[in-house]
Amino acid sequence: MQPDSSVLIAVMNSPRDLALARDQHWYRIPQQTAPKFFPPDFVAFYCTKAFGAEAFSVHWYAQVRGHELLTRRDLLPDEAQHPHAHEPYYKLQLSPLLELPHPIPSKRWRRLTFVLTTGERLFSAWEINDLILGPHEHDVMWRALKEAGIAAERGYVIREARARYNVDLAVPCAQGEVGIVIRERRPRTVHENVLVFTPQQVNEQLSACVETVKRAILTYGGMK
Repeated sequence: MQPDSSVLIAVMNSPRDLALARDQHWYRIPQQTAPKFFPPDFVAFYCTKAFGAEAFSVHWYAQVRGHELLTRRDLLPDEAQHPHAHEPYYKLQLSPLLELPHPIPSKRWRRLTFVLTTGERLFSAWEINDLILGPHEHDVMWRALKEAGIAAERGYVIREARARYNVDLAVPCAQGEVGIVIRERRPRTVHENVLVFTPQQVNEQLSACVETVKRAILTYGGMK
């Protein structure tokens, strides 16, 4: 793997699917939800709660050697009656699985969708947030918050009773979540718990941005 190799962090939901990747060297992705950055050079697997002690972390990766489009029924003929049996899936053909030198955990339980990263990030990361690529200002803000003792999550989806929206960073708090969006122009609709900064503010007024985040955290009962 080269430092600039593309690596897709994909969700591994069940030990059976991991066994298919390990023993039969393939992994499936629904065409409907496949990421735009496709196909990657490598795929690494974020294990969900079904994996017990290894849950919510990345342990394994493999090189992608090819792909084809098949129905779920073609891939899993024993589940021909599955509701999605006739839907198309990408079948990624994999090299033998390789284990990372150390696991990459999520410090907080979180739902994860597809994440594109690089070989360099994969082998230097110590937590999930280290894998996430973003504009320079996102990196600057995340590191500044980390240095201030604020554990922010990157590439986060805030889910509320009647809403679901993406933010660049989020800080889980006792009474909700403080979202952070970094945009050149303010979005038309902004939820009350989302702070909006411009790239210029992050680059030139970083300390003030961090203080604004701190005040918002206190408003929502402190960090969770």
